[in-house]
Amino acid sequence: MKKKLVVLTGAGISAESGISTFRDANGLWKNHDIMEVASIDGYQRNPKLVQEFYNERRKQLFEVEPNAAHFFLKDLEHNFEVAIITQNVDDLHERAGSSKVIHLHGELRKARSEKDEKLIIDWNKDIKLGDLAEDGNQLRPHIVWFGEMVPEIENAIDEVLTADVLVIIGTSMQVYPAASLKDYAKPNVPIIYVDPSDTYTDSSITHIKKRATESIEELKTILNIF
Repeated sequence: MKKKLVVLTGAGISAESGISTFRDANGLWKNHDIMEVASIDGYQRNPKLVQEFYNERRKQLFEVEPNAAHFFLKDLEHNFEVAIITQNVDDLHERAGSSKVIHLHGELRKARSEKDEKLIIDWNKDIKLGDLAEDGNQLRPHIVWFGEMVPEIENAIDEVLTADVLVIIGTSMQVYPAASLKDYAKPNVPIIYVDPSDTYTDSSITHIKKRATESIEELKTILNIF
């Protein structure tokens, strides 16, 4: 029986494919206050601005491809039962072939009703004011904004609770509730953290201070012992 490998990914893994990160100096927040474009209050104040912001981000998806780290995680399915929990709203894990991906913060290539968070549809073009869901309400990006609940958090917790190994890649571990997921791992479950920064330190984990694509060989060596 294969061991269960749970992987939590953040902006760092997608940045290597060319997707701008939210919190870097040159990231997408540079020209926008976070609360203007990533909060439910911001959307209610200026829905046109927020729709345009995510329309641009959606277009960017069609200009990038999964990188070696995405494909590596897919290939781990040969040896492990793999569940990926991602904070990213892109579809690069799916395009690399990963079979189980939980999106904590939503998906850019989906839209939903303003009034019914469960009325979700596939959407690959711009969302314009006047585009309506089946219930007659305005469509909005299927994104979890500040001030909103994280619907998939319980599913993510269930995955971590059953993990034999937990790998965290490319996240600062500063955004909650995602950052708390590691606390649900069973005692003595190995935790491997892949990120070049020193912003997150925990003596109980193995820290590979490299970017996602640069860590592949080291991760192979570590995971080979399980």
